[in-house]
Amino acid sequence: MKKIELLAPAGDLEKLKWAINYGADAVYIGGKNYSLRANANNFTLGDIKKGVVFAHRYNKKVYLALNMIFHNEDLSKIKEYVTKVCKLNIDGIIISDPFLIDIIKNINSNIEIHLSTQQSTLNKETVLFWKKTGISRIVLAREVNKADIDNIIKNTNMDIEIFIHGAMCSNFSGRCVLSNYLTNRDSNRGGCSQVCRFNFDLYDSNNHLLSKSKDFSLASKDLSLAKYIKTLIKLNVKSLKIEGRMRSIYYIATVVNIYRNIIDRCYSNTLSDNYIEHTLKILYRCSNREVIPQFFNKKISYNEQYYLGRQEESNQDFLAVVKSYDAKLKEAMVEQRNYFKIGDEVVIFGPNFEEYTMKIKYIIDSKNNKVNAANHPQEIVKINCDIRVRKNYIIRVKI
Repeated sequence: MKKIELLAPAGDLEKLKWAINYGADAVYIGGKNYSLRANANNFTLGDIKKGVVFAHRYNKKVYLALNMIFHNEDLSKIKEYVTKVCKLNIDGIIISDPFLIDIIKNINSNIEIHLSTQQSTLNKETVLFWKKTGISRIVLAREVNKADIDNIIKNTNMDIEIFIHGAMCSNFSGRCVLSNYLTNRDSNRGGCSQVCRFNFDLYDSNNHLLSKSKDFSLASKDLSLAKYIKTLIKLNVKSLKIEGRMRSIYYIATVVNIYRNIIDRCYSNTLSDNYIEHTLKILYRCSNREVIPQFFNKKISYNEQYYLGRQEESNQDFLAVVKSYDAKLKEAMVEQRNYFKIGDEVVIFGPNFEEYTMKIKYIIDSKNNKVNAANHPQEIVKINCDIRVRKNYIIRVKI
């Protein structure tokens, strides 16, 4: 049985490798132009080629996002760019502007064309319309619910992709102009300034400024469908998408690893409620925002939004990355990312590896001195480790 696809974000070549190593079946990336994450590092044509070669080595796929809304001034070099991209053996291109369909098909009729969530697709008739144009997969709007997903798949026989984790737009998918209006940065051409997460002064009905403790925001809580992966598999969803091309390697590794384990446990009938509850705690701390199912199983209310007193405090859960392991000494060499000390209980996790809890008994610095703490950014230290670990396993705070 072919498993449902786990699709991960990759803001640059390093993150692409982390996503694939931690269990993604496919990654989506953006080039230096034409995608919706202009502030990410993104990929040169050379990087795209390297990423495709790396992914295909592990039988994984790479999709390129060309999903901005084009203005006339954006059109001059798009055919040239698509021609170059199609020669790099990319697996699919994600679009929102329909003029690209014919351009892509005329250059490479075999390449998959995916319709971005920016098109706000929510019903079967719209899906059938896009199917006739040559679209091979549709990323549904993030406002879609379970009943609509079921109805669309049963009545269209179309490959459907949905977002299962990450930030939500406070406006309808693909329709926000707050960033354009307030900061002159076009959210639909890659420049979103996330105005919905700004704190605004709040005034009473008499136009009097309320206290600073009453700062107002439009921010939505984050999406997580971790509890509903088994349901999505039964609905015959094709691909499960994680948001976050601008996120850190810790976020990518953590979130991809969790959903990889959930999917695999669904297929092996070993998924438990306790495991889901445990992972939700990790997911919450990873993004520092509450994670909820959003529109999936009910109409949302103010409970799905942050309005007053929003808390997004950064944590230091990401402690270190494993560089190597000495089986004889039962010792790991690690690169420090946040402060930890002797006596701390930590968790190690990695691909195809059951997370392991242990206590730090000793720390040896690069000069072979025993120290009480690792407190220098990215210093290389050695720590005790009774279980075999591999390069790029991650050490985090016990949660």
